Amino acid sequence: MPNNAPPKEELRRDIGVTGIVALGLGTAIGVSVYSVLAPATQLAGVAMIVSMLLAMVPMMVYAIIYGFMGAAVPVTGASYEWPRRFVHPFLGFIISWLRIAGSTSAVIVLTMVLVSYAGAFIALPLKPTMFALLVFVLVVNLLGVSAAAKSQGVMLVILLGTCALFAFGSVPSIEVSNFTPFASHGAAGVFAAVPLLISLFLGIESATEVGGEVKNPARSIPLGIAISIVLTAVVYLMVAIAALGVLGPEKLGASSAPLLDAGIAAFGPAGRYLIVASAVVAIGSSINATFIIMSRFLYAMAREGMLPSPLAKVSGKHDVPLAAILCAFVLCCIGLFLPENLVFLFLAVNIPTILKYSATCLAAVGLLRKRPDLYEAARFRPAKGMIYALAVAGVGLGILIIVAGWSADWRPYALLLAWAFIGCLYYLIIGRRPGAKAEPAVSLASE
Repeated sequence: MPNNAPPKEELRRDIGVTGIVALGLGTAIGVSVYSVLAPATQLAGVAMIVSMLLAMVPMMVYAIIYGFMGAAVPVTGASYEWPRRFVHPFLGFIISWLRIAGSTSAVIVLTMVLVSYAGAFIALPLKPTMFALLVFVLVVNLLGVSAAAKSQGVMLVILLGTCALFAFGSVPSIEVSNFTPFASHGAAGVFAAVPLLISLFLGIESATEVGGEVKNPARSIPLGIAISIVLTAVVYLMVAIAALGVLGPEKLGASSAPLLDAGIAAFGPAGRYLIVASAVVAIGSSINATFIIMSRFLYAMAREGMLPSPLAKVSGKHDVPLAAILCAFVLCCIGLFLPENLVFLFLAVNIPTILKYSATCLAAVGLLRKRPDLYEAARFRPAKGMIYALAVAGVGLGILIIVAGWSADWRPYALLLAWAFIGCLYYLIIGRRPGAKAEPAVSLASE
């Protein structure tokens, strides 16, 4: 018999605190830690550890805002929904529109680096292997967010295990003399390394993007973000201290593969296998988490009439946004034709991410003004004055970070401006189309 039941539009709530932590760590602990320690050490010396702690400050600002918003209004596609509801529909649209390009670039850079690490053992054709990885991630996501989150959990256990093995196993090889002088490049060097190390913490809030699929989100989201920040900081500090202690600041700063060199120095040839395995799992986890988030904000935009309606349909026995997942896969396949320059790709990822953070800060202010009842109902609610202050700081920090990246490569800025222009034209057309939802809805329908 034909199935005449209407298509589903609600996602299944399958994610708990563990899944939130796995998504947050899976996004944050990716490619950066395997490459950024060397240039940071060149700038700050051993005091790079202090720079790392300072780099946590902007992310802690954003994390508090995200924890509050996730507790007050837990929705899938949060980076689209929050600005749309509490600032203006266009802001939610353009942020998510730019994130289409940013997320595509993120998946491409991650798959590219993963193939390069795996190439340490076996020669692999770059683009065909990247495509095969995309197909694998697609299959995992078609099995449902629960399966995707569980795969994140498995990779997280392996990642934390390999990082712990590296950190504690390196202890016999650590030379205390490698930590002196501590601040050889002075305070200027410490602060100069901070912008590089900020990339280590980007993405820690990723689980808010699947808020509509989280069990008991008012409690789980703030708790999961807090645990994610603590674990991420512990992992980074352990790894950085071990690498500095084994190699010393001069060797670490001069290395093109700092953790790989530290692993070999501490464990001999076996260290090569340990670090490559850790890198493959960490980067694979980031690919999976990024793909999950990308499909969810495509789903959220379609649900509000800003993208074709089939993308908002939930189907299959696993209750997944099938069309949105397939669309994300196709976009990532198109991304295989992007330039292979890592600076270009990192900027194409980071600019939309920072804009997303700034828009969420504005949304927090809008929530306080438009819906004080949501603030009062939230289980995690910092003082209103604190939220205002953090929101202003978050927007200011976002502007500074984006401006600072221009000197590195202007081409991603030009590409994103062109993509934004196309988005503006598309928005004008969609805004006049009957049935498109232009007015922000500020209800708790999804909570």
